[in-house]
Amino acid sequence: MALDLLVLRGLGLGDLLTAVPALRALRQAFPWHRITLAAPRALDALPPLIGAVDAQVDVSGPGPVPFERPDVAVNLHGKGPQSIEALRSTRPGRLISYGTGPPWPEKVHEVRRWCDLLEWHGIPADPDDLTLGISDRTGPAIVHPGAAYPSRRWPPERFAEVAAALDDVVVTGNAEEVPLAMRVAELAGLPPERVLAGRTRLADLIDLVSRSSLVVCGDTGVAHLATAFCVPSVVLFGPVSPKLWGPPPGWRHVALWAGRNGDPHGERPDPGLLRIEVSEVVDAALEVTS
Repeated sequence: MALDLLVLRGLGLGDLLTAVPALRALRQAFPWHRITLAAPRALDALPPLIGAVDAQVDVSGPGPVPFERPDVAVNLHGKGPQSIEALRSTRPGRLISYGTGPPWPEKVHEVRRWCDLLEWHGIPADPDDLTLGISDRTGPAIVHPGAAYPSRRWPPERFAEVAAALDDVVVTGNAEEVPLAMRVAELAGLPPERVLAGRTRLADLIDLVSRSSLVVCGDTGVAHLATAFCVPSVVLFGPVSPKLWGPPPGWRHVALWAGRNGDPHGERPDPGLLRIEVSEVVDAALEVTS
C-alpha cells in the first residue's frame, strides 16, 4: 500500500520558496512516500522545480485541507491553531508541527524555522539547499516595485531613478501592479514594451528570473526567486529585518535595511524603508553585477 505524506504551506510565492530546504529534507527522510503539497493552485509551476513534491492540492490559507488519512502530515504553514486543526482533520498517522512539538521560535530566519522543526523530529535539513537553478545572466535586469503591503513598497519615483541607471531593464509586477509598473517605466523613460507587469504568469516570471542579470525589488516573492536561481539581487527591507526574510549572505546578494522594525502590513511606506537612498541601491546594483 502506498504511503502518503501531506505538507501544508498555504501561503505565497516567497513563503513556498523559503520552505524548499524543508521539503527536500522530507523527500530524503521519506523516500517511499508520495508527498502531496497543500498550497495555492496559482503556485503550481513551482513544485516541479523543487524536486520533492509528487502532487499538489489547492489550499489557500490554513485550511481546510482536502485529504484523507496521510501516514504523515507536516505543518509548514504556522503554529496554529487553525493549521494544526486542519491537518488533524485529515486524520494523519503522525503529525509534525509547532504547537505539538518544539516551541515556536520568534526571531529566526523563515528558512531556518522550518528546518529546525524537522530537526527536532530527527529529520536532518540543510537551510542552504535553496537553489532551483543557476542563471546564465543573459536576460534583462528586473525592477520589481510592488509588494504585498504599502509598508514594503519603496516609492515608484525612486525605483524609476534606479531603472534609469540600469541597462536592458524590464519592470515586472502582477495584474494589480500594472499602474505602478507603468508609472515607474514612464518616469524612467522606458518604452511601454519594457513593462511586463500583468503579462507574465508565474511560469513566465520564473523563466524570466532564471535568465536575469539582476533583480532589484522589495521584500517580496521575486527576491526569493532571485535567490533560488542565483541571480544577483538588491533587496530593500523596511519594517522587517533581512535576518528574518532576507537572502543568504554572500554570493552577489545585497539586503539594504535601515535597522528599524515596523508594521509589515502597514498602509504607508515604512519610515525605515524611506531612509534607503537611490544612490545606495544603484551602488549596490553595480557591486553585485561587477
